[in-house]
Amino acid sequence: MKGVVLAGGLGSRLLPMTRVTNKHLLPVFDRPMIYFPIQQLVHAGIDDILIVTGGNHAGDFLRLLRNGKEFGLRRLNYAYQEGEGGIAEALGLAEDFSDDGPICVILGDNIFEAPIREAMDGYRADPEGAMVLLKEVEEPERFGVAELHEDRIVSIVEKPAEPQSNLAVTGCYFYDGRVFEIVSGLSPSERGELEITDVNNRYAESGTLRHHVVDGWWTDAGTIASLYHATQLVAAAGDAPVLRMPEIGASPPEEGGP
Repeated sequence: MKGVVLAGGLGSRLLPMTRVTNKHLLPVFDRPMIYFPIQQLVHAGIDDILIVTGGNHAGDFLRLLRNGKEFGLRRLNYAYQEGEGGIAEALGLAEDFSDDGPICVILGDNIFEAPIREAMDGYRADPEGAMVLLKEVEEPERFGVAELHEDRIVSIVEKPAEPQSNLAVTGCYFYDGRVFEIVSGLSPSERGELEITDVNNRYAESGTLRHHVVDGWWTDAGTIASLYHATQLVAAAGDAPVLRMPEIGASPPEEGGP
């Protein structure tokens, strides 16, 4: 399975910090935000990742992450999204990279305390249709919420006034090769974007959308308040394996060297 990290957007909710950098390069406690989704994928056994980004600071990802070897990656690839076409449009740029195989997609501002490997192993065992990661939340009306019939998702509703459950859809998804056919058939929303919720609902309509409820905390870091909250959570998490700071950077010179 291959991994895709979606790290585009203007980051307007994080202004003025995002005037000078992409939001996914902002620090969350002890490392850039983009490290967290990469670490999750690597921890789950993925060694071939595509970063989809855009805007004026796309080259900064290459300067920071280079070829991905420091994360233990076999390959780190890059794709550029022109304009603001939405998350689903950014996903569409991964079609050639996927090579018709299953992919795990993580939004670059999503941080999970617990490993996603259990969910990934479950999808690997039966890589048909799609799977979304869900998390129980206290204020579901702030999120995209899964409506379930028995144990099957029948629809996902964005920020419902009367939520049908307390299960929010996180920013981690698993898809088979059909996803790109779905993306190509989408129409822009009222925001003028191709919405990832519409992709997931297409799978739900066909009865091929599974789910996995994650352990531990989950947060995004896309606003000033949530960035601060994410920093507090990571700082308090201690030495959790999937959140441990990777040993990245050049080794110090040997004593007596240049």
